Amino acid sequence: MEINQKKTEEKHVAYIFYRGYVEDMGKLIGEIVDWMIDQDVKMSGPPYSVYYTSPKEVLPNDMQYELGIPFKGEASELGKIKIKDIPAQEVIYALNKGPYNKIGAVYESLMNKIIEEGFQMVGAPIEIYFNSPMEVSEDELLTEVQFPIVKV
Repeated sequence: MEINQKKTEEKHVAYIFYRGYVEDMGKLIGEIVDWMIDQDVKMSGPPYSVYYTSPKEVLPNDMQYELGIPFKGEASELGKIKIKDIPAQEVIYALNKGPYNKIGAVYESLMNKIIEEGFQMVGAPIEIYFNSPMEVSEDELLTEVQFPIVKV
């Protein structure tokens, strides 16, 4: 697995903070896409999630995460859909090709790299989804996992 480092670009995003099953993501993405259509704004990047809890530490229905989509245009928050800017940040990252339930190995490799290189994580892990199970088979899913870092 190839691990790289980069500086991300600043993003203007619509997002939902959610507490519940990870399997609810498809419904949440649909809600954000519907909001984007109603607000007449354009998606400017792939959907992402930020995990604030780990499936190893909480029950499946108690996961806390943020699901969002970058966009361009003027819009207003509505209900649980919020808007914010995510600043540019330094990350280490790796690409996972395959089922979501096999992504744990990527997290482990990134954590080992942090230890080896003397980095410190400065935020929660981020997953960026380049395609979805509705578009491709599980074996073709592409997910970039990012860990925000600083050099210690």
